[in-house]
Amino acid sequence: MKACAVLLVLLVSGRLHAQTDYRNLDDHRPLRTQDAYPIERYAFEFVLPYELEQGRGADHHIFAPELSHGIARNAQIEVELPFAAVRSAGATEWGFAGPRVGLLYNFNTEGPVLPALSLGGQLTLPVGGLAPEDPRLTLTGVVTRSWGLTRLHLNAGATLGGGGAEAVAADPEWMISAAADRTLLRRSLLLAGELSALGAGGGDPTEVSAAIGARLQLTPTLVADAGLTRRLTSDAGPDLGLSLGLSYVFGIAGLMPGGAR
Repeated sequence: MKACAVLLVLLVSGRLHAQTDYRNLDDHRPLRTQDAYPIERYAFEFVLPYELEQGRGADHHIFAPELSHGIARNAQIEVELPFAAVRSAGATEWGFAGPRVGLLYNFNTEGPVLPALSLGGQLTLPVGGLAPEDPRLTLTGVVTRSWGLTRLHLNAGATLGGGGAEAVAADPEWMISAAADRTLLRRSLLLAGELSALGAGGGDPTEVSAAIGARLQLTPTLVADAGLTRRLTSDAGPDLGLSLGLSYVFGIAGLMPGGAR
C-alpha cells in the first residue's frame, strides 16, 4: 500500500523516476494477449494506437484512441473510440467502428501457488458505418504467471451478439491465446511472442496466427509499443498485421484522497 501511494504522488508531481507500465500487455498493445494486471488505482492512461491489417482483398487501417482509469484497487475501466479506413479495389471507405467500454478486474495478484487471475468485459456499440450491426459483449479470462523476468500469459474469450460483414476490428466469437514476455530492466524494454487461435463461427475456418512485439519506455510516463502478426493458416485471417502505439500515464491530484481541490 505504501509503495502504491508513493507511485501515485510521483505521477502527479511529474517527478516519476521509474515506471512499470512498459510491462503491461494490453489488448492489441502490442499483441492480442493481455496480462492480468490493471493500471494503478487513481492513475489514468491515454493511448494512441494504430493498426494495419493486410489481406482478405483489403487493407484495414484502424486508429483507436483509448482512455483507461484505475477506478478501484485491482480494477480499471476504459473507453475506446475506434475509427477505420478500409481500402479495397482502389477505393477507400472511412467510418466510425463503434465505441467500446471495458472493465478489467484482478481477483488476486500472483502468489506462491496461484497465478494472477483476472476477468475482463468489453461492450461494443453499433455506432458508425464500420461498426457491428448489434451490440457485442466480449468476456475474457486472463492468467499470468512469472518466473523471474519472464512471464507467461493465457487468455480465453467469447463474444455474444451479432456481427455484420462490414464490421471492422470486431472481436471473434471465441479466442484462445498464449504469450510469453521477457523484461530487460536496464533498458525498460519488454519483448514478447504469441500464438493465438480465433473462431469466427458460422462454419468459417479458424484463424491461427503468430506475433512478436515490444514495449519500450521512452520517458518516465511515455511508452511506445510495436507488434507484427503473421497468419499460420492459408484460409483465414489477414496476411500480415502491424501495430504501433504510444501510451501516456498521468494522475489528477483532485481525484485522489487528500489531493488538492
